[in-house]
Amino acid sequence: MARREVGADEFVAGLASLEGSPVTRDRVLDYCSERHLDPHSLERYLHFRPDMYTRNLIWADPIFEVMALCWMPGQRTVIHSHNGQLGWMSVERGALAVINYKWLGCNAADNQNVSGMDCLAGATELDLERREVVECAAGGPIATVDKLQTIHQVVLQGKEPAVSIHIYSRPIESCVAYDLKQRTCWRRTLSFYSRYGEVVLDPAVAAGGPGPASVPLIPAERLRRGQ
Repeated sequence: MARREVGADEFVAGLASLEGSPVTRDRVLDYCSERHLDPHSLERYLHFRPDMYTRNLIWADPIFEVMALCWMPGQRTVIHSHNGQLGWMSVERGALAVINYKWLGCNAADNQNVSGMDCLAGATELDLERREVVECAAGGPIATVDKLQTIHQVVLQGKEPAVSIHIYSRPIESCVAYDLKQRTCWRRTLSFYSRYGEVVLDPAVAAGGPGPASVPLIPAERLRRGQ
């Protein structure tokens, strides 16, 4: 079934209407799978930079947070968690790959027993298992994170810029970032490049979210092989 095109305001109003009942992964997945955003209504939220991908807040309340991420070739996140929240990602332009990971163990497991967040981080030895790679393109399936699959990395694919819409089940102010080479993790404060269409982050100090980076492009076939 073709998705119905809606403006950004209509999209977030419909999302807010779901708050009268329990928010589940599948309810929001069905909502997003039936709609795509009018490109013109997104323009004020789109900011592309060659040195970093940008996180641009569209709307937030105590239940949901909606943002547009803008990607240039060679950009990706670090491997990161989602603070125990549900999440949904729809690609509106271009193509992205989502590499999923599973936590196997670390030497700071006690730091996971914290109310209101997934983990304090701070491990100096950890094991993550690389799992499937999900390729996402405009008009394709919605990628999700949930209580079982909460750790991933997002990588732009191809040579064209991309735009993705991200929804979290509650606003996320920080996440755990992972370095597999060093086998360490740390808690990282998140920031927005723009809020409601207005740039608020000084590019000279921009953190760009859970790990902005300009890196060599990784072809999809190499991702599937785990290289």
